[in-house]
Amino acid sequence: MWKESFLVKNGYEACIWKELLNQEAISVRVVPPLEINSMLNHCSIWVPDSKTHLIKEIRNKI
Repeated sequence: MWKESFLVKNGYEACIWKELLNQEAISVRVVPPLEINSMLNHCSIWVPDSKTHLIKEIRNKI
């Protein structure tokens, strides 16, 4: 199961978060997908239910 974690302002920010979380071994889905969506539109970051607590810790560090 996937859960929406947070919203980002644009596709560029979504790419940065996706790369950061992938480096932490957390699977990430960007909705709507970056391949289809404009880089200027809002996106949401989705993560597996079991990883939501890690997202909170990472966001607190930053």
